[in-house]
Amino acid sequence: MYYTYVLLCSNDKKKIQLYIGSTSDLKNRFQEHKSKSVETTKSYANIDLIYYEACSSKKDSRLRELQLKTGFGRGFLKRRLKNYLSSRVWFNGRIRPSQG
Repeated sequence: MYYTYVLLCSNDKKKIQLYIGSTSDLKNRFQEHKSKSVETTKSYANIDLIYYEACSSKKDSRLRELQLKTGFGRGFLKRRLKNYLSSRVWFNGRIRPSQG
């Protein structure tokens, strides 16, 4: 099984980014991101796995990753994750402060 996944990454300034990737070992790859072993996400203080899709082939997983990285794909993710993102993120790309 192969996976296409989306991470919600935020830093100390509360700026957020969606990271999209693909892997054959989702659990291990997520741990690599969390342990700062991945160059593109190591500068983020908080990394959360917020979405993934399973594919039967590596090629399908990689093609889905590339599709989600397009404008259409990011639009799909925003619609698909609307409730989650609206409870966590402001429209200007910043994490909502805790309601404590």
